[in-house]
Amino acid sequence: TARPAGPEEGQPDVTVLAGSERGRRVLERLASAPALLIVPDLESAARWAERLGPLGPVVRLDSGVADVERTRAWRALGAGDAVVGVGTRSALLVPLPPGAALVLVDEHDAAHKPPGPPRLHARDLVLERARRERRPVLLVSATPSVETWWWADRRPGRLQVVEPAAWPAIVPADTRGIGRREALTPTLSRALREALAAGRRAVLVVSRLTSALACDECGAVLRCPACGIALAYSPAGRTLVCRLCGAGQPASDTCPVCGGRRLGALGWGAERVEHAVRRRFARARIVRYDPETARSRAGAGLRTAALEADVVIGTRGALRLFGPRSLGLVGFVAPDLLLGLPDFRAAERMFALLWAAGERVHPDGQVVVQSRNPGHYAIQAAARADLATFYRAELRFRAEMGYPPFRRLAVVTVDAARLEVSARLAEAIHRVLGGDRRLTVYPPQAGRPPRRRHLVVKGPADLPAVLETALGAESEIAAARDRGIMTIEVDPVEWPS
Repeated sequence: TARPAGPEEGQPDVTVLAGSERGRRVLERLASAPALLIVPDLESAARWAERLGPLGPVVRLDSGVADVERTRAWRALGAGDAVVGVGTRSALLVPLPPGAALVLVDEHDAAHKPPGPPRLHARDLVLERARRERRPVLLVSATPSVETWWWADRRPGRLQVVEPAAWPAIVPADTRGIGRREALTPTLSRALREALAAGRRAVLVVSRLTSALACDECGAVLRCPACGIALAYSPAGRTLVCRLCGAGQPASDTCPVCGGRRLGALGWGAERVEHAVRRRFARARIVRYDPETARSRAGAGLRTAALEADVVIGTRGALRLFGPRSLGLVGFVAPDLLLGLPDFRAAERMFALLWAAGERVHPDGQVVVQSRNPGHYAIQAAARADLATFYRAELRFRAEMGYPPFRRLAVVTVDAARLEVSARLAEAIHRVLGGDRRLTVYPPQAGRPPRRRHLVVKGPADLPAVLETALGAESEIAAARDRGIMTIEVDPVEWPS
């Protein structure tokens, strides 16, 4: 088995806090020692700085405060004049007094490894600093990454899970037979009517993506038989392509699971959902919210409008506007889009999103999940607030298909000024790596921009060393690299595009 992209043997006092009441548990652990908290984004930094105020002087080390304030905070934390520092990845090198703990908040969040160099996960940097300086580490997450759960669950005392004392009803709504005609099932319409009548806010989560093909009779998403990920569907060409191994085929008219003949693309955009809601609830204050627009100058008032609305319609980022138990309803209009992403982490991210919704809904409220596959283990485990059930099922899938934590992944990306140069270098890399029996090497795939090529490689625990040796010594690749650029990312958290 490969080493997971998580803690290694010999790490000093690494504890994973999963489930509920994370804020209280962090406060208890840090009551007697200074600490540095690394969070995924600026909004989280502001929330945690306020939450940790009872511990004593708290300083922020992120770009959400002025440079002068960050400089003062940097010095205060190193001198021991501040008890807690809160920041994003840029704060990882701040000087700390002896005994200070390192805390990584929302360990599962992909924002801890943003795209581009340096291609290092904040978790790996936290653990390396802890190892060198002998500091205690807390990895905090409602739903830890599968790799971290696997690591901690195998070591007594490392994983501490607290189940929620109260949990809203998470109700699957079967959309087979009606999902292509109606944005809102009767279940979601009724739940929305009840929330509005009780004077509570509702969030309807939609997706921009419409990339998968699914059966309207049995709910199955068409997947690559070799790789287990959803096939990318192109309506224009009526084709299905695996973004990992490159296998392609014409879009079938028949479901390979049940033989049904009602196959359709997944998806309801925000505009169509807004129209359906306004038609049924004409008096409700409805806002369509997009986090990217809200951050721009043109969308300065959008955040305020969303917080005052009765119904907010938006992507998953809309949930971050609201705190724990502040909503009466969260409705997932077409979450099969997320489960159908061509990414082996699709179920993990769907489960994390469902859990985040459950935490934001009042215990007597509802989370309605409209799906053609209401029995999916991510939905069922979230409905029971059962972390262990989800991870058992997900790890079984990962083991069968050879994904992390059971094998390591790397993405090799090739770019050049001309497409033929990129293609030649990518093919040379594929030939060289394909001769190593320790590796599973998938054919080069087109990227963005089109001249770019990427290859996905699966391998053993020492995958970085294997790639360095193979690609560094091969004369054919060395010659081709004179006219192109090759980058390698090991343990990626985002699938290449």
